[in-house]
Amino acid sequence: MKKNVLISGGSGFIGKQLTNLLIANGYSVSILSRSSKQNSVDISYYQWDVTNQTIEEESVMKADFIIHLAGEGIADQKWTKERKVAIVQSREKSIQLIYDVLKRNNKKLDAFISASGIGIYGAKNGSEICNEDTPPANDFLGTTCQKWEAAADTIKSLGIRTVKIRTGLVLGKEDGFLKKLSPIFKYRLGSALGSGKQYMPWIHIDDLCAIYLESITNSEMTGAYNAAVFDNTTNAIFSEKLAKIYGYSIWLPNVPAFLIRLAMGEMAQIVLTGQRVSSVKIENTGFKFQFKTLKMALLDCLGK
Repeated sequence: MKKNVLISGGSGFIGKQLTNLLIANGYSVSILSRSSKQNSVDISYYQWDVTNQTIEEESVMKADFIIHLAGEGIADQKWTKERKVAIVQSREKSIQLIYDVLKRNNKKLDAFISASGIGIYGAKNGSEICNEDTPPANDFLGTTCQKWEAAADTIKSLGIRTVKIRTGLVLGKEDGFLKKLSPIFKYRLGSALGSGKQYMPWIHIDDLCAIYLESITNSEMTGAYNAAVFDNTTNAIFSEKLAKIYGYSIWLPNVPAFLIRLAMGEMAQIVLTGQRVSSVKIENTGFKFQFKTLKMALLDCLGK
């Protein structure tokens, strides 16, 4: 009988790709959704409502693994006071809902795997290389990720192997960061942001999904893992390589930081700051990145 993987946030950019990978590797997949959806041969849909703390418990009870991707998008809207609360609570309350079902039914899983972010190291610039033991930051991104991971650790307290995937900037073919950026660069209007010196730890979506699969198949994996390629990609380097793929050299000056802050408010720190992160821990598990150079990843994502 196929092992079952329950995914929260399964209809998103990462969730869709991960679902296909899991099915290709012989797993059945269940997806938690806010609305009713028709089941297919390999995918079962279950409804949940995080705000009202309701869930079809069968989704959890039949699961062997749970991959938790759900949460309000950090970069989707300006960070108003209300938006910040929604970002944090969408992560904490969704895990609370799953935890309650597990505890009430004394249900055991083979593993609980939660998304997290390299934002745990803080919205700041510098040459430091952050590894999984680097102290978390106390700014909004840092505290959000700490609360996210603390919620995941409540599952660990039930004696369930728990893995936290601290994700960098995800590069994919039809969605994500590149979808927003590509049209600007395609029309030769791309340029670096702010100083351009901020690091941009990135990962190809195929590699990210492969890390989630590794988290399932490798029972030795536990705790936090950075999911980003370790290189020296800065915003300026990223912009230059993307422009080159579209056949030109950047001719526009950098977009001034103050203009970005005017447009994005406090959320501008997402694009104006960045540190390098180490990939040693995930690679020590035996995992190998398929896309290790930015050029290779961009060419694949853009179909060049």
